[in-house]
Amino acid sequence: MNKYKIAAISMARNDTFFIPKWIDYYGSHFGMKNLYLILDGHDQALPAQHKSMNIIQIAHKTMPRLKGDRYRARLVSEKARELFQQGYERVIATDIDEFLVLDPVAGESLCEYLIKPAKGVSRSALGLDVGQHLEEEDAINPDIPFLQQRKYAHVSARYTKAVVANKPVTWGSGYHRVKGHNFHIDPNLYLFHFGMVDYEQCKRKTGNQELLKTGWEGHLDRRFQLFDLILKKEAVDGDQFFPKARRRQSLFRPVFALNKPGMLREKPIVVIPERFRDIV
Repeated sequence: MNKYKIAAISMARNDTFFIPKWIDYYGSHFGMKNLYLILDGHDQALPAQHKSMNIIQIAHKTMPRLKGDRYRARLVSEKARELFQQGYERVIATDIDEFLVLDPVAGESLCEYLIKPAKGVSRSALGLDVGQHLEEEDAINPDIPFLQQRKYAHVSARYTKAVVANKPVTWGSGYHRVKGHNFHIDPNLYLFHFGMVDYEQCKRKTGNQELLKTGWEGHLDRRFQLFDLILKKEAVDGDQFFPKARRRQSLFRPVFALNKPGMLREKPIVVIPERFRDIV
């Protein structure tokens, strides 16, 4: 299936909701034998498909959120470097709730698209933070494609991440940037973040004592603002806004990190185009 040798890596702890989705999605594109899932802790249950993929189980280290983010990025960068040495041509690194999607208008498979020559050492995908419209949408059903159940997303530079490595790289925390290199936002790639796809599930996460003790409370509070944004902002057509978002995120960068995309101050909410509905 994956004749181009493309690998996908992620790392997870205490997750039973997104891991099966991540395995099914990336396995369908790259082949199960090219999936590398790092399980953070020997207490973590193995996924049902563990025998057909690569599971790397490590000892859990309790650490503050920011330090933990850097630790995870370093581990994944080291693993990606190994995979390039083994002959892989591309390595995709995402959080467990993030899904790299090729626009169907490209007319080819994700593998075929990614293997084409590209600028620089990495490619970024335009970040779409998908959330539940609390007045229009029901609780998520994990057995149905998410984008059949969710219509709105925040176009967010926080998720316009350099997740596609064309060569060995060192990712910064959360894969937001590649150290020592510029970024390029690909015109046909999107990164759908589903961490806030269901309100009730998110509420349960805010009660996770392990996360609260390691400094996640403020981060989770900020992420909860997405539900208010979707309720209160007038949504604009995604296809009309996406080119503007790529251009502005590339031009207006944070002065403290010029190799990261800039935030869009109006916090735009878009209607996700219909052609994506059956993909994830």
